[in-house]
Amino acid sequence: MSRENVRYNYVIGDVQGCFEALKALLKEIQFDSDQDFIWFAGDLVARGENSVGAIRFIKKLVDRGVAATVLGNHDLNLLAVARGIKKIKEKDNTQDVINALESDDLIDWLRKQPLCLFPNDQTVLTHAGIPTNWTVEQAAQYAKEVEVVVGHDDFAVVDAFLEEMYGKEPTLWSENLKGNERLRCITNYLTRMRLTDAEGRLEFSFKDALDEPMPEGFKPWFQFESQATKTHQVIFGHWAALEGQIISENIQNVDGGCVWGNNLLAYRLEDKRMFAVHNPMFS
Repeated sequence: MSRENVRYNYVIGDVQGCFEALKALLKEIQFDSDQDFIWFAGDLVARGENSVGAIRFIKKLVDRGVAATVLGNHDLNLLAVARGIKKIKEKDNTQDVINALESDDLIDWLRKQPLCLFPNDQTVLTHAGIPTNWTVEQAAQYAKEVEVVVGHDDFAVVDAFLEEMYGKEPTLWSENLKGNERLRCITNYLTRMRLTDAEGRLEFSFKDALDEPMPEGFKPWFQFESQATKTHQVIFGHWAALEGQIISENIQNVDGGCVWGNNLLAYRLEDKRMFAVHNPMFS
């Protein structure tokens, strides 16, 4: 489907394997694959009831050219699990993906998805946002550095990064960073970021709502003056406690905390309308 023929563009927040909620949301927005396009904000899998069903379905949409997705931190974790580098986390329900007959195809498809997308000329999508000390152009460039490695044809290259992907250091971006330290820092900004300090230094422990006490010297990344929002609307998921808040005219969260029994969200770009369905597994 050519971009000119799209009726509506929807950005859907963290599915997290909540396949029943995804099907309900597509019904709610009356999604028509002949006219509409979906942008997924990452974390396609993890703690919901049917990760393999969700990823199969989303892959089919992407392969048909009616959807696209960025990678989230849980998607990257699944890649590390599939490569034997990490064990499945206690709360994750992703063994069904590993056990699937077409597991290799699903994992190979997943690792070739981007970390940064542009739904239109005025909008940028990443899983966790864009640090305030990066421009949109820099974010796309740095994302590509990680994408090239994660999607590499040589699994020795892929595994070498996945083995070093975990860790909180370095917490502050520098153009002088090299190798896996550089790639880890980029990945953490684009897929794990919530709080930073005024310089852009990352803080990883805080996951709560905005009215909860935060570590001294740190605030939500979007409360600092942003380079990216001077040129684009930034849409992100990842932070479930925000529950799809409008942060500002140019910053929109789309994670409704579906996996925790709240809502799965779809944000329509054409009129900035938010659609929500409650996770039916909790009804």
